[in-house]
Amino acid sequence: MPFLIALLAGAVSVLAYAPFGQFWLMLPSWGLLYALLCRREIRSGRAFLLGWGWGIGAMFAGLCWLVVALHRYGGMAGWLSVLLILLFSVALALYHGIFAAVFARLRGPLGGTFSGLRPLLAAACWVGVELLRGQLFPSFPWLLIGYTQTPPSPLAGWAPVLGVYGVSFMLVLVTAALVDIVLNRTVWRRALAWVLVPCLISLGLRGVAWTHPVGDPVSVALVQTNVAQDEKWRPELAEEWLRLNLDLVREHPAQITVLPESSLPMLEESLPEGYVDTVREIARLGGGDAILGMFTRDAQGGIYNSVVSFGKSPTQRYSKNHLVPFGEYKPYGFGWFFELANIPMANQTPGGDHQPLLQVAGQQIAMNICYEDVFGEELRRALPQATLMVNVSNLAWYGDSHAQPQHLQMSRMRALESGRPQLRATNTGMTGIVMPDGSVAQVLAPFTRGAVSAQVRGYQGETPFVWWGDYPLKIVCAGLVLWALWQARRKSRS
Repeated sequence: MPFLIALLAGAVSVLAYAPFGQFWLMLPSWGLLYALLCRREIRSGRAFLLGWGWGIGAMFAGLCWLVVALHRYGGMAGWLSVLLILLFSVALALYHGIFAAVFARLRGPLGGTFSGLRPLLAAACWVGVELLRGQLFPSFPWLLIGYTQTPPSPLAGWAPVLGVYGVSFMLVLVTAALVDIVLNRTVWRRALAWVLVPCLISLGLRGVAWTHPVGDPVSVALVQTNVAQDEKWRPELAEEWLRLNLDLVREHPAQITVLPESSLPMLEESLPEGYVDTVREIARLGGGDAILGMFTRDAQGGIYNSVVSFGKSPTQRYSKNHLVPFGEYKPYGFGWFFELANIPMANQTPGGDHQPLLQVAGQQIAMNICYEDVFGEELRRALPQATLMVNVSNLAWYGDSHAQPQHLQMSRMRALESGRPQLRATNTGMTGIVMPDGSVAQVLAPFTRGAVSAQVRGYQGETPFVWWGDYPLKIVCAGLVLWALWQARRKSRS
């Protein structure tokens, strides 16, 4: 029964993310797991199962949209798609199980006099495994609980200081302290401090302008092509997509016109003769530059998922560096998967860590392609030089699902962390503009063809997160866990 309760509590957590946006629901969802782990009879083995159950519920409910990619567009049988996503969720949930086992092992020495410090240990252990999930294979930091706390959450102020992992830390700290108040009234004074202090500081931080606009506004057009995934790669329709890109650049003139990831679903070398010159001339006549998504190849035969700019400025390019496992490269030992699923361009080459910014319309543009927007620590490499952050994506793989609003929510967190506008041009949604305070200034309705046109100013300055990234949080989490280990060692000797 406790395992089932944990499983259901994890599944409820999906309602805290976009598109539902009930950020407060993460408190009872995660808090129930914490309450189960704080029972006296719980040891590491049973705790692992409870954490694993919570993680399975959270991951499967939050990632069930992956079935659309495998079944509808990947050609995999429906039942097999569901089974594989379930197995993927079970594997990802091992991290949640590790959290629960470690916390259950270390919480004992914090009883009695130290019980008010138990929420700190929970936050350190939780963020530790979230960091591992984002850095170890398959590097999948989707559905970090900190993402639920974009504005209007009272904890959103921590994002430009400690990033999304820091928001997770504060969320766990507050939730665990509230549960401790309910479970043990004798520690309510110390526990209440862990509730009030993070929230009050966060509210104060929300009033700080870490960055500032510079220069004159530039006109931008963020284009949504709305090409169905099952039509995008059909050879007989290639000419139609070539013409569509030209028409959209012509219809939406701006100093910076951005089309989505793989808006030209072919290699640059396969473009018709004179096509690039036509794009360049249309962009120039429109008074600026067009940035198009396409695939490029180097002299060694490596294929890249790239964006290339054409227009008044010299031609420039950026190639995706953080590739998606199973979608953009084939992990060792998983050849069988690609025999079951039909995924085009699934053997790409990373573009490299330190690529130059795109210099367009007087702006220093930090490009990132689709999944790269999930890695805030990696996007820091472009800061503080970048004045604008631009993401191009193709989420048509996932149909009309939660993937689009979840990705937009992560872009909101990136805007808070960087103190920069986040401009998004997507194939089917969500195309729009996210301001440095995490608010969504404009967004185009999904599954429509058109563009978000606006005047945008670049930003300069540095948030604390840009200064130090995740390093302070890593030090704090490691220190708290080591301190708890030392307490456990002392207790075992006494």
